[in-house]
Amino acid sequence: MEMKNKKTKIVATIGPASESEKILQKMIKEGMDVARLNFSHGDHDWHSRIINKIKKISQETGSNVGILADLQGPRIRVSVAGNLKVRKGETVLISDVAYRKNLADFSAPTFYLDYPEIIKKLKIDQEILVEDGLLKFRITEKRKNFLKAKVLNGGVVRNHKGVNIPGANLDIEVITPKDEKDLQFALDKDVDFVALSFARNGKDIERLRKKIIKILGRETDLPQIVAKIERKEAVDNLCEILKVTDLVMVARGDLGIEMNESQVALLQKEIVAKSLKNSRPVIVATQMLESMIYNPRPTRAEVSDVTNAVIDHADAVMLSGETANGKYPVESVRVMEKIISTTEESPFDDVYKSLRLNINSEYAVIVRSACELAKSFGTKAIVMISMSGFTARLVSHFRPDQFILTATGSEKVWRQLSAVWGVRPYFFAQKNIDTFIDKMLEKAKNEKILKKGDQVVVILGKIPSGEKMRLVGIRKIK
Repeated sequence: MEMKNKKTKIVATIGPASESEKILQKMIKEGMDVARLNFSHGDHDWHSRIINKIKKISQETGSNVGILADLQGPRIRVSVAGNLKVRKGETVLISDVAYRKNLADFSAPTFYLDYPEIIKKLKIDQEILVEDGLLKFRITEKRKNFLKAKVLNGGVVRNHKGVNIPGANLDIEVITPKDEKDLQFALDKDVDFVALSFARNGKDIERLRKKIIKILGRETDLPQIVAKIERKEAVDNLCEILKVTDLVMVARGDLGIEMNESQVALLQKEIVAKSLKNSRPVIVATQMLESMIYNPRPTRAEVSDVTNAVIDHADAVMLSGETANGKYPVESVRVMEKIISTTEESPFDDVYKSLRLNINSEYAVIVRSACELAKSFGTKAIVMISMSGFTARLVSHFRPDQFILTATGSEKVWRQLSAVWGVRPYFFAQKNIDTFIDKMLEKAKNEKILKKGDQVVVILGKIPSGEKMRLVGIRKIK
């Protein structure tokens, strides 16, 4: 399958709109690099079928598609028998599902939250936001079994919709019993990434990694952890999180509810910049092409949003409802790829000199020198063997103009590099790594990425024996 020349990767959420093998094939062809499975929805049988389809297509077409299992996390959700219409200014009752029978005869509109003893945790004048803040309630009175609240934003309260309570100290365990079961399933299916929802600090990331190691019974060949930044606490502890996570996701939906929505764009830039400085791949997510859930074309504001994420040098941009349950999943990927490619070809995409690194090592200096060499000589690509993926990610950090062609003998690393900016990975099952670069260059010629006479910079990174081959040179394609 022909690969797109874009460097910014596309993460697409799979759902009812994109579950067929035919649609998945088309999405991969249009530029999907990572398939996200949202474990807030669907059962394990459904997720298993999707994973099997993606792996089958990947194997048949030679496409490098990573699979991201996004754990639901401690999401509070609405429990209501049917759609409940509420009007601005009226009073509603809100309670714990445990008290449903006790409140059944109340005449006021009533809905329930699935968090045990939540009434004790909340205070008068706190706001309760439902469905990404579309509905807003302010607590006016607190009783033993229920809360009275005034409707600030009216609408329809729907069952199982998410709830945010900014400023509430709920002491919720970040990895829920449901997450434990979903994690076991995801690891059994050999996913490449696991996203931790509502991460608060570095300890949450380390706790998840320990659980992964315990379940798998090993400390190597693990899925990479994606820390979702969607709480104020996570923003405050970002530096701590960056030290221990593998990737970061700017989850703008909940972030815009937990914090002032006017800060979201600035927080996005801050999170992306700090992630890059710490050489952590970063995904920008939520509502990027939201209108394409219903329309075949995006709004101009959405195009501008994706463009700015690319200019900020995010590693990846993500589609959620657009591809999960929208009318135009394939078109959404196609439009996003077009925006990315157009932006990357523009002069506004070049911020090479401003990218600093929080890694002070001789090897990092050598890698930067290789990027400088490629820039000075106008080479077509930077090529390397990277068994762990570290060298590839380090080169990617500097955002070179050249293709980053990476050969690896690890299928897991091959798939995980699907989320890293600018990296085009090649997997070789053979044990003789001495032939990897020659084989990769031959494949790149067949794919028309390289041609006879092109020059490339060659880096040899860490090899299985543990010795670091710190060799950098220029090679001409024959």
